[in-house]
Amino acid sequence: QVQLIESGGGLVQAGGSLRLSCAASGRPFSNYVMGWFRQAPGKEREFVAGIIWNGGSTRYADSVKGRFAISRDNAKNTVSLQMNSLKPEDTAVYYCAASRWLAVVDVIAGPYDYWGQGTQVTVSS
Repeated sequence: QVQLIESGGGLVQAGGSLRLSCAASGRPFSNYVMGWFRQAPGKEREFVAGIIWNGGSTRYADSVKGRFAISRDNAKNTVSLQMNSLKPEDTAVYYCAASRWLAVVDVIAGPYDYWGQGTQVTVSS
C-alpha cells in the first residue's frame, strides 16, 4: 500500500501562485508514475500533470501548459505541483495519484492505483 497526503491548497486571487505537495509513504515511491488530477463541482475528474519515475518525462493538460510545473524528489518521497498565473477555472479539488504499472504518464485516472484525499484550491476573480 502507498499512502498519499496532499497539502498546499488554499484560496488565492487570480494571477497568483500556489505550490501543492504530495507526500508518499508505504511502498518505495521511486518506481511509480505520479500524477495530479483535479475535480471541480459538477465536473468529472481530469488530468492535470504527470511525471515518470525518474522525472525524465512530464506531461501536462493543455489548459495548464506553461503555467504549472510538476516535479518529484524520490529521496524525500514527494511530488509537487507549482501553479502559477492561476485562473478562476483552476478552482477544484486537486488529487495526487500513483501508479505501479505505468511506464509513461497516462491522462486517464483508471491506471492509477493510489489516491490522496485531495486538497482544495480556490481561485477568486
